[in-house]
Amino acid sequence: MSSIATSSPSETYLPVGTNEELAGPPHIVSPIRRTERISSIDTLRGFALLGILVLNMDSFGGPEFFHDIPIGLPKPAFTGPHAHLNLIVLFIKWIFFEGKMRFLFSMLFGAGVVLLTERAERRGAADQSADIFLRRNMWLVVFGLIHGTFIWSGDILMQYGLTAILCLYPCRRLRPKTLFTVGTFLLLVVSTYGLLQYTGTTASILLSRKHADVIASQKAGNPLTPEQKKIEQQWAEDVKEHEVTQQGIDQKMADARTGYIDHLLDRGVNFEKGFASRPPTHSFGESAGIMLIGMGLYKTGFFAAELSFGTYLWTALLGFLISTPLYVIGLLRSYQSGFDFATVEKWLYLPYRLAEWAGGLAIAAALLAIIKSGILRKLLRPVAAVGQTAFSNYILTSLICQFVFFWGPWKLYGRMEYYQTAYVIFGVWAVNLILSPLWLQAFEFGPLEWLWRSATYWKLQPMWKRIAPR
Repeated sequence: MSSIATSSPSETYLPVGTNEELAGPPHIVSPIRRTERISSIDTLRGFALLGILVLNMDSFGGPEFFHDIPIGLPKPAFTGPHAHLNLIVLFIKWIFFEGKMRFLFSMLFGAGVVLLTERAERRGAADQSADIFLRRNMWLVVFGLIHGTFIWSGDILMQYGLTAILCLYPCRRLRPKTLFTVGTFLLLVVSTYGLLQYTGTTASILLSRKHADVIASQKAGNPLTPEQKKIEQQWAEDVKEHEVTQQGIDQKMADARTGYIDHLLDRGVNFEKGFASRPPTHSFGESAGIMLIGMGLYKTGFFAAELSFGTYLWTALLGFLISTPLYVIGLLRSYQSGFDFATVEKWLYLPYRLAEWAGGLAIAAALLAIIKSGILRKLLRPVAAVGQTAFSNYILTSLICQFVFFWGPWKLYGRMEYYQTAYVIFGVWAVNLILSPLWLQAFEFGPLEWLWRSATYWKLQPMWKRIAPR
């Protein structure tokens, strides 16, 4: 997580506050003046963090039988008086947020690796940068393990920390072209592997086609061959695996009503089991690929809004032209089929990665064009503050949502209509956008950023905001 400020060509790029990503070892840190310039990377990270909640809310708010599609909720999303409203919400989520926010957040994490190590080396701490980098990400793994075990099993910090330790440091000095090439290659390999093996998407699509051929043969009056009988059995098993039943819904709701200790033993322990069961290529390959691309983009000046308006506008336009039709067509086809699992696999999950990558770059480019223009500078300051305290806000968001849906007196898990979870999203956003700027008026770091920094250097760091000379 990193910070770099935007300015006119005649101005020097200065960080917004003493961001943790910019901090070298305590004995070589010099005071850094705060400015009111909006940091482009902080703003992007803040936007990504706020957007990630839009997708995580599906997991927080109710049973999830399909990935980010509200099928199997106790209050059905696509029947009743609010069916069309729910469908609109679904379209907005997929077109503007699905996959794109995590992609953007991962790219910025990669950019932060280069920013951290470059700054340490510029300050004469090149021999310590590897040690700082390792300890920093080891602590991130610890924080992620705590978060995933005791708060919410959807944690991403542990995977980020492990990916950084295993892959990123040796790549920090590679040229942008090399980073793009290696990152893209990793993404293609992991995506292909996932489609063929891990996610089962391709297998389901191929099996559905074979089953359709069997049905056609039966209609023609032909007896079933042993191979066709085997296909029939496989298809029945696949349908049963994806079937949404009232019994399954009731079971998920009963599991959600258990106390915290039972919840911890069930979901917290399963976090580690689930993480360990994922193939390494899927767990780390995708994250590493995206982070390497982010490192390359940082080196080109993309994230600092240093490129031309035309570059950002064309990137945004082409990205949306690729991602939006894929998602719109996929959603329409899926809705028309009643969200039949084979149709969802074919029209939404098969092209998912391409739409995610193109859409993520498009969102980043569009935001950078806005930042570069300066037209929404004041409105974006709270977003930059959220980005500057992203770690604290990420954990705070999990705590708020777990309290709303599980731990608190309301226990709203599965009790809200699909569109109503947007109210919770807006409420959490309000907390993030109001508290973050207020906190940074008094303190140099977010509370968890301060803890992370202190743990990294094994020394309590200054917390109160320095009063910079005028």
